[in-house]
Amino acid sequence: MTAQEEPRITGSLVQSYLVCPRQAWLMSRQICPDEDNVHLELGRLIQQQTYARERKEVAVGHLKLDLLRRGNKELVVGEVKKSSRAVEAARMQLAFYLYELREMGVEAEGELLFPEERQKETIVLDDRWTARVEETKARLAEVLRRPVPPRAERTGFCRKCAYAEFCWA
Repeated sequence: MTAQEEPRITGSLVQSYLVCPRQAWLMSRQICPDEDNVHLELGRLIQQQTYARERKEVAVGHLKLDLLRRGNKELVVGEVKKSSRAVEAARMQLAFYLYELREMGVEAEGELLFPEERQKETIVLDDRWTARVEETKARLAEVLRRPVPPRAERTGFCRKCAYAEFCWA
């Protein structure tokens, strides 16, 4: 990616950026994480085996939505997570999807789903969420335009991160 190119921002990059900007930078360069990471495998398994009756993994342009269904009054986008550990990042990822869909002319409501914890949280894109998404997209784009990744910084997420070897090996 050259300095002039505007980076393609996806929901996964938004979520990763809020957990670790370095991880988002690595992902944006198609640098693959440790595919044998047990936490990555568990997350995929949970996503595959839960909500089996609902439509799964729908691609809409540059968005990959975990679930999409018709609600009482509008479209509902579901985002499935292994746990609520990174709940703020998950909320922003879902708000990003709702924002991008609105930009495409599609109004939707969001549901953040934590099947292992039997929790569900509704996200509605309001003015506050819209401003937060726009700010996050701008900060993320700045990081993605850098020629080198941000410095590695230890966080509570490093221990289970599939990218850990890129920072601490």
